[in-house]
Amino acid sequence: MKKFLVAVVLAFAATAFAQTDATQQQGAPQQKTIKDPTEYNAYITAIGLTDPNQKAAALESFVQQYPNSVVKEDALEAVMTAYQQANNPAKAADAAARLLQASPNNVSALAVSVNAKRQAANANQNVQQNLSEATQLATRGLTALQSRTKPEGMSDADFQKQQSVFSTVFNGAIGQAALANKDYPTAQQHLLAAVKSNPNDPGDVYPLAVAYLSPKPNTDENTINGLWYVARAVNLVAGNPAAQKAIGDDYGLKIYKRFHGSDEGWQQLIAQAKTSPVPPAGLTITKYVPPSPADQAREMITKTPVEKMEFADWIFILTSGNQQAADQVWNTLKGKALRFQGQVIDANKSTITMAVTADGIEAKKPEVQVTMTAPLRVAPVVGSNFQVQAVPNTYDPNPFLMKMVEGTQIGAKPAAPGKKPAARRPTAKK
Repeated sequence: MKKFLVAVVLAFAATAFAQTDATQQQGAPQQKTIKDPTEYNAYITAIGLTDPNQKAAALESFVQQYPNSVVKEDALEAVMTAYQQANNPAKAADAAARLLQASPNNVSALAVSVNAKRQAANANQNVQQNLSEATQLATRGLTALQSRTKPEGMSDADFQKQQSVFSTVFNGAIGQAALANKDYPTAQQHLLAAVKSNPNDPGDVYPLAVAYLSPKPNTDENTINGLWYVARAVNLVAGNPAAQKAIGDDYGLKIYKRFHGSDEGWQQLIAQAKTSPVPPAGLTITKYVPPSPADQAREMITKTPVEKMEFADWIFILTSGNQQAADQVWNTLKGKALRFQGQVIDANKSTITMAVTADGIEAKKPEVQVTMTAPLRVAPVVGSNFQVQAVPNTYDPNPFLMKMVEGTQIGAKPAAPGKKPAARRPTAKK
């Protein structure tokens, strides 16, 4: 599972559909007839209680006493709603599971069950299993939602509000599971649907940003959309400095700077996202295009004299494709005695091949080949450091190898094999 960079609390709108479910419950006795007066009175008494805990307990007792009641499903749904109103999600989820046994496509029960499993996944409890089960339930929920009819006694506005809440829950769960499985197109599709239904929930907005920013390689369009939703999420967790830092500075800003080349405009993007839940039409973020090696070589030559450059700078310019800059470096170096240190890649008594830059040493890549003026008594050990004075003679740009002549060993004994030499700038002999 892809780990989110911050723990985003799932802001599930349980109250919204709990309240509208109560409206649905009020219409139930009009549609179903309870013939036993004792059973009828027990149900009416329980459903009429206003204290959520008392109501849940009375309805639980009713379901236990009348397991085959014509209003069993209504009673279980009322139990689930009462537990939600009492802020008891564990018992609400248990009631939802029992309701689904009796009514497998009950949308309210599916939403409560999906939310419970997503909450458990966010708490790192059997993450893959809970997300997988949440996806199955949410997929069933979206199908049931399409054919769901307005309950008797519920206003059109309340019904549409309830439908929107359910859609948010189901799409958010499917999107999060897809994101965990690195199915980014599916994650984008469902998380975007969830955000359009509820644009103010960071529990969906931030994962949507991650879904847009995670593909590798990525498109500019994805990156711009992702950065917008990161900026949006920063606003939605206002008042939580730790979350703002994790989402904004530690994640979003780093991606923004890589894409744009600097942090210029980042705060403006956050301010813009505060007032708009979706990216405005035509949103653009200028993409940073790094200078070509040839352009970099030209700038290096302008800023620093060749004699004061590091060996790595010389190599970069000589292989940059900027022939004018390369000629300027080579004309300065050729025929001039240089003192430097490298790590031996291959050696005999007359010829020493070395790596002289940090990257070359790391990769054990030959960069300089020195022909000694006179054979050494003992060839240096491969992997040891070797200090030498030599004169550049020719070079091959690809793969790079500078050939030098008139080599003379200088300095202390070679260090132990495998130890990297300290950074050392080559110096010209005066």
